[in-house]
Amino acid sequence: MPRLSGWQKKAVITLFWILLWQGCSMAIRSRILLVGPLETLQALYARLFQPSFWSAVWFSFGRICLGFLLAFFSGLLTGALSYWKPLIGDFLAPPIQFMKSIPVASFVILALFWTGAENLSVFISFIVVYPMIHINTLAGLLSADEKLLEMAQVFHVPVWKQAVWIYRISLYPYLKSACRTALGMGFKSGIAAEVIGVPGGSIGEGLYMSKIYLNTADLFAWTLTIIAVSAVFEKGMLLLLRLIAGKGAAYSARQPEN
Repeated sequence: MPRLSGWQKKAVITLFWILLWQGCSMAIRSRILLVGPLETLQALYARLFQPSFWSAVWFSFGRICLGFLLAFFSGLLTGALSYWKPLIGDFLAPPIQFMKSIPVASFVILALFWTGAENLSVFISFIVVYPMIHINTLAGLLSADEKLLEMAQVFHVPVWKQAVWIYRISLYPYLKSACRTALGMGFKSGIAAEVIGVPGGSIGEGLYMSKIYLNTADLFAWTLTIIAVSAVFEKGMLLLLRLIAGKGAAYSARQPEN
């Protein structure tokens, strides 16, 4: 049997799960409990021609991305400050641990009072993403090559050059790993917040209405949309990080994945 290439292997595995999904749908024979991939694609195709679908995608995508970007840059800033001034890290440790531990549902209920339903996903995605970026930023800076840092001190290399040529390289793998996890968590928590808060014209409202009317095909269609939007944003964010990291990204890309 010829050996499959990487994309061929992924295609075969994906086809296997799609066929299994279709088989389960045919075995259950209930459009309420489970619909197959063809029915899901039909529901998604029908929605593609509705302006309300694209406005809902933009509404949720824009707010969740805004929350993620705010958390990303805030985490970079506080992680760097915690590295240079450990006392700042000590003061930030309790609220970060609090954000990591408290259930998202509790945050959603509080945020409904603070921000209202319209900006709920911005706040929730920020709360979920920020601790991951902060912790990984601090860990990446702490992992910088000590010998290179000592050499930079001996030759009186300016701090900004150390940041560009030493810390940037050590930080990239940590931020890459953090983004891969945080992007998925940010989108999932943001959409979950919308399902609870039900802001008008959002993906969360679409999911909620699908549940109310027991329209499982629409529910699956919205879910595919979330997966696609999240994947596009993840690819774009990781590409941006790789471009910023430059040669450090090229080196990291050759390292085996954990």
